[in-house]
Amino acid sequence: MEITRLVLPGPAPTARDAATLCARLARLYEGGARAVECDARAVTAPGLGAVEVLARLRLTARGRPLRVTGAAPALRALLDLVGLVELLGEAEQREPPGRVEEGVEADDPAV
Repeated sequence: MEITRLVLPGPAPTARDAATLCARLARLYEGGARAVECDARAVTAPGLGAVEVLARLRLTARGRPLRVTGAAPALRALLDLVGLVELLGEAEQREPPGRVEEGVEADDPAV
């Protein structure tokens, strides 16, 4: 599957950037993009503006593949804090990775 890139502005995207980026993302999907990667390497001072941009991009994607790449530790921590860590394409710390089933032993106590 071919992946299309959308580059986030740095060092700190603002809420004003969201409308432009969402329009660009919508055009990419309308143009036939199957999956989009948001390149976040330039985001070196993330804040609430970056969270708003990524949340609105996620809503614009409407369930289509969207993933953030190149996120610095500060952005990763912020996305984890606000519940958008799945955009990084990684399993949350409290959840097992996909396709892993937890086993239950017969003598395990009920929780």
